[in-house]
Amino acid sequence: MRCPFCGNMDTQVKDSRPTEDGAAIRRRRFCPGCQSRFTTFERVQLRDLVIVKKNGQRAPFDRDKLARSIQIACRKRPIDSDRIERMVNAIQRRLESSGETEIPSHTVGEMVMDALSTLDPVAYVRFASVYRNFREAKDFENFVEKLGGDEP
Repeated sequence: MRCPFCGNMDTQVKDSRPTEDGAAIRRRRFCPGCQSRFTTFERVQLRDLVIVKKNGQRAPFDRDKLARSIQIACRKRPIDSDRIERMVNAIQRRLESSGETEIPSHTVGEMVMDALSTLDPVAYVRFASVYRNFREAKDFENFVEKLGGDEP
């Protein structure tokens, strides 16, 4: 594993343990070149997923991008980072076990919307505002009014 600080290829594993949900291995590493310590995570990847965007463009599934978008929606909310990690793991597992290698982007967006709707209403609205491309305050108003009803 290459050191992210100095680029040294000879790093050492000092500690390995499974994550809380058992979906990954957390490794603490040490670089003898610059004396730095860093953490890596090793996950099982069942298949290479490709996301098909609305314009037809294809991009490899990026787990970190998914996690960042959820973290942004949950920023300054009382949500534990472990819950976000479990949500990302669950979405990734659902995508990998779907049997499809090409996933439409709206499928991923709807999975995130479903997960956030039960997790936190503010994070749900934040994500929806970007995902559904709200352009003006009236769009927010209409969306929030629907939340007051039976269906989110």
